[in-house]
Amino acid sequence: MHIDHSMTQIFFYSGSNDKLKTACRLCAKAVQQKMSVIIYIPDTALIEQLDELLWTFSATSFIPHCVKQSDKQMTDMTPVILSDQIHPDDHFDVLLNLHHQPPPLRDQFDRLIEIAGVAHEDKLAARERYRFYKDAGYEIQHYNLDDERPVK
Repeated sequence: MHIDHSMTQIFFYSGSNDKLKTACRLCAKAVQQKMSVIIYIPDTALIEQLDELLWTFSATSFIPHCVKQSDKQMTDMTPVILSDQIHPDDHFDVLLNLHHQPPPLRDQFDRLIEIAGVAHEDKLAARERYRFYKDAGYEIQHYNLDDERPVK
């Protein structure tokens, strides 16, 4: 049986030299477009690392964010949330997945962003996720982050 996933668009960014910095840039872009973002990271150390980076990655701008365990009112008012869980009552425009597996409850988001790094293991995991989405019938837009480099 083929399921229609036409509601959720997948944006796949491959060739990232630094997945956390790429995540910061994509969050900044989403916030500029007045979108809310939940970043799914099931790794506490990585959440802390990204939390720190979101404060400091740009000298000229700040990305308002908080970790989901914060109080509910703060979470509701903040455009970017870092979380190790996704709940059915999460209402965000964008789900940015930093897990090596496809995230749960992905169909409740308008956009799902995937970032593939340049490390061999990361590429393999990303290919598996890409194939999973393609086989499931999702619409995928692919962006190669090293397209800016001249082709030899």
